[in-house]
Amino acid sequence: MQLTFGDAEGLGKRKQTRREIFLSEMERILPWKPLVALVEPHSPVSGRPGRQPYALATSSMRR
Repeated sequence: MQLTFGDAEGLGKRKQTRREIFLSEMERILPWKPLVALVEPHSPVSGRPGRQPYALATSSMRR
């Protein structure tokens, strides 16, 4: 069976997950970099003994 142009068009595309759709919508509504800049001065810093905190950008965006 031969593929039509319409069938072949969607073969390379992957369906977006709900999480990806949600995160892209949140990025559109609330840009991430200004939010990180606002919260960063109040985030915990490493250097003390014990469990080290995650970097702010990775802890909040756990993708």
